[in-house]
Amino acid sequence: MTQATGGMANVIHSLPYQAAWLNGIAIAFFLLNVLLFVMNCVLATLRFHWRPGTLIHTFTDQTESLFIPASVVSFAIICINICQFGVPYVGPWLLRIMQILFWSYTAMSMLASATIYLVLWSTLVFPIHTMTPTWVFPAYPLLLTAPFASNLITAASQTNQTQVILNRTAIALSAVATQGAGCLIAFMISAAFIYRLMTQKLPRDFQRPGVFISIGPFAFTVGGIVLLGNQADKILPQGFLGTDLAVPIIKVLSVMIGLWLWGLSVWFFVVSVGSLWKYVRPANKMPFQMTWWSFVFPNTALVTATAALGKVFQNSGLQIFACVMAAGLIVVWVVVFVTMVRCLYKRELLWPKDTQ
Repeated sequence: MTQATGGMANVIHSLPYQAAWLNGIAIAFFLLNVLLFVMNCVLATLRFHWRPGTLIHTFTDQTESLFIPASVVSFAIICINICQFGVPYVGPWLLRIMQILFWSYTAMSMLASATIYLVLWSTLVFPIHTMTPTWVFPAYPLLLTAPFASNLITAASQTNQTQVILNRTAIALSAVATQGAGCLIAFMISAAFIYRLMTQKLPRDFQRPGVFISIGPFAFTVGGIVLLGNQADKILPQGFLGTDLAVPIIKVLSVMIGLWLWGLSVWFFVVSVGSLWKYVRPANKMPFQMTWWSFVFPNTALVTATAALGKVFQNSGLQIFACVMAAGLIVVWVVVFVTMVRCLYKRELLWPKDTQ
């Protein structure tokens, strides 16, 4: 939920056509996301306090354990939003804080991802017939480093602050390293998921929204790498790697890699939408689960990736396509949020069942 809400602010900020009212909507999503994040942290802390043992159970439960990194990803999205809506309009102190947070987050993402996978591999067994793209979720913290870095460097360029020394080269290269690690992990898990689809068919109804998670790793990589490559002249020093052609080479490579992964993201989007075709018929209903937020969060990455490519190519078709997708995504966010609130009110969600 918090990832999707913060992602909506990121989507609106990335649109090529901006207006004051659009910026207001984006800031509203950002502030709502901060509120929801704090609320979730408080409620989770109360749960662990009032129900001793639930914290350890969370790390050893086949469902909950995969979503532990969601808190790290939500924190990264809040940091990205601060770079977008805060740093350009505040003093150098905020830029300095965000630089510290970037390095802290980069280390935390690597540690959190490796730790969660080690815990899962040491304590649980996940049969292949139960496999869904949520297996990639422990690697998701790695996939926000390049978007974080690109937005941090962009914000620093907009502020024109000379009091803060921002090592753009180190930030960009470390982001590419961690982003690449996350993307390659996602490649391996995607291969396992396709094998599962070929041998076990599509996931069950309540797991079906999770298919959209396949879009996120590659779309986030597109957005981060393309935006970093587009700023290569601000990132790379003169004569980088012993050549004066490093900047144009990096720009071309980033766009080619972005196109390659963007095509894969679009393919996964088509597959994910196609997997929901059976629910067009009134006889088939999909029960609401929190996994419905997968309709929003991974697709925010696809919209920002499309907008980034449209900006680089200066292609109005891609830019309009990104705007249309963003409008549709806002509608989906509203539908999912209203449905979630209704289920909470009717005690159909986060409420003990008769069998418990």
